[in-house]
Amino acid sequence: MDDAKPLALVTGASSGIGFELAKQFADNGFDLLLTAEDDELQQAADEIRGSGAHVVAVVQVDLAERGGVGQLYDAVTAVGRPLAAAALNAGVGKGGPFVDTPLEDEIRVIDLNITSTVRLAKRILPDMVRSGAGKVLFTSSIAATIPGSFQAVYNASKSFVQSFAQALQNELKDTDLTITVLMPGPTETEFFERADMEDTKVGTQNKDDAVQVARDGFDALMSGTKKVVAGSAKTKTQGLANKVLPDSSKAAAHRKMAEPGSAGDHQR
Repeated sequence: MDDAKPLALVTGASSGIGFELAKQFADNGFDLLLTAEDDELQQAADEIRGSGAHVVAVVQVDLAERGGVGQLYDAVTAVGRPLAAAALNAGVGKGGPFVDTPLEDEIRVIDLNITSTVRLAKRILPDMVRSGAGKVLFTSSIAATIPGSFQAVYNASKSFVQSFAQALQNELKDTDLTITVLMPGPTETEFFERADMEDTKVGTQNKDDAVQVARDGFDALMSGTKKVVAGSAKTKTQGLANKVLPDSSKAAAHRKMAEPGSAGDHQR
């Protein structure tokens, strides 16, 4: 281990955008501390090690559970080196009509996407302020700009993440810390399967490449860009359109994409 190399933390690192972000850090000379709650995490860490990167620690923990962030932060401090960068990427979704979905599923979305993000930021940002530098990436979504019919809590959670990160940008503007908001569109990951959205139009359509999304996010983080809509030209166009479309129109369009059974309409 070369202590001179910068150290990066990536949450939700077992697959999808988080895994690809970890690879971006590894390819650009960072040591890594990786975390996720599923058994795929060790396989992901082994693959990254195979590329020659040094994985300092692998922490399998559910950040949505009480105490999960504390366990992760204990692992961070045990490394004995300051974090140069962190990608707060862990998140989960839940599709379906809000009146029908189990409350515990929606609370889990809040606990992981919002509560754990705030708890972890509360731990690592003061450390970065004391060390005098750091870069933090918050994974939000272009869903943050859309009232999420049939994904009501998920879209609202990503709106929180975007607003929270942008507020921190202003609070920390006189420091050497930078905060970047990553805004992907629908991306080819396990998200839609885990969110029970495989029978939706958005769940079955062609999606953005997680590699490209992660590369866009990493480049923005390294350059200190405040916000990046990542992925394909289609996603970037949608991001621009969402700035001017009325909320009622965006909610109606989201319904066509996320309503259960809409995959059949898409395939006919």
